[in-house]
Amino acid sequence: MNPRELLLGSFQAALAAADPLQIVPPHLPQPPRGRTVVVGAGKAAASMALAVENHWPADKPLEGVVITRYGHGLPTRRIRVVEAGHPVPDEQGEAAALEILEIARSLGEDDLLLALVSGGGSSLLSLPVDGVSMADLKAVTRSLLASGAPIQDMNTVRKHLSRIQGGRLAAATRARVLALVISDVTGDDPTHIASGPCSPDPTRYADAIEILGRFGVKPPPSIAAHLARGAEGREPETPKDGDAIFARSENRVIATAHASLEGAAAFVQHRGVTPMVLGDSVTGESSEVAKVYAALARQVRAHSHPFKPPVALISGGETTVTVRGKGRGGRCSEFLLSLALSLEGLDDTWALACDTDGIDGSEDNAGALLSPDALARAAAAGLAAKKLLADNDGYSFFEALGDLVVTGPTRTNVNDYRIILIC
Repeated sequence: MNPRELLLGSFQAALAAADPLQIVPPHLPQPPRGRTVVVGAGKAAASMALAVENHWPADKPLEGVVITRYGHGLPTRRIRVVEAGHPVPDEQGEAAALEILEIARSLGEDDLLLALVSGGGSSLLSLPVDGVSMADLKAVTRSLLASGAPIQDMNTVRKHLSRIQGGRLAAATRARVLALVISDVTGDDPTHIASGPCSPDPTRYADAIEILGRFGVKPPPSIAAHLARGAEGREPETPKDGDAIFARSENRVIATAHASLEGAAAFVQHRGVTPMVLGDSVTGESSEVAKVYAALARQVRAHSHPFKPPVALISGGETTVTVRGKGRGGRCSEFLLSLALSLEGLDDTWALACDTDGIDGSEDNAGALLSPDALARAAAAGLAAKKLLADNDGYSFFEALGDLVVTGPTRTNVNDYRIILIC
């Protein structure tokens, strides 16, 4: 198997370990005495809903609505799928989130609210508090996305601007709540996944205000006023751990980045390459993280230490990009372009970085593949790699080389997948 096939195959193995059609069914509960209503939001929402439908008893009632990103829907029979805006929320998501909240309020103690939660749900399940418009929520979301703020910090802000996130969905119903969660965040804490609609929230209004200040985000006046009222105790806080409402709720994480990395590791090991899993919680600026990995690859190539080739350095997590240019790159292509410049054509060293949802940033690719001759081919094509990196334009670099990885929507999401193959 050549390096390109090995890298692409390992990515497919990582995706298979997080396939909702396979991982959801073992976690489905017994039908309750009353109604079973499925709600949810995220990039995996449609495939999770389909998995429920495929394995729910035909003679038992089942209904509901889930929200997924545009282009990520699937045909379903009993659970309605709504497509909405991501990473910036929109009115489609707002209307569907309001419907979900009203459904939850209608349920009784004999009913089951089955929540399907996955990455991307923070923007898709957007229902702003009274006094904050969708336009203002869009504006602060765009600013946070461009600021380089980690997803946990972004979600702290969003929880305190929402009528449904930060545990408020669970608080709205008398039914038993079971949330099946596909994690796309480091640490796999349900409170950070889709902004934790069914999870206790440890953060406070003051934290949201501090985060906006730390990342230089000036919110619209309506948002600033709402957060200020909350910090002064004039708005109700999100439900906290120990609140009685969570006695009838369970959050069950059913897929993680670590499991996907292990799936990829088994794939490469079976093909004679030693896998080294370096962690599923790598964070930081994409371009800076790449420099650290390049130094490790150089050490392996030059000294067979701390690992002897052939070896695959595998990692996951969610890096960030502080946008300073006007290019089309996502965090995976940014990582790879920085890695290319740091490796400077190191012999027999390949890499792949892809987002498991199939979308790197806001483009049509999951990520890209880096070959040892990438810089040489780019120079021959008249591409200025350093200039493109400064413009956050990794997409254009790899598009010109024909090395983008395009999968289309994977309908799952366990964050980024990276592999460096040293032959």
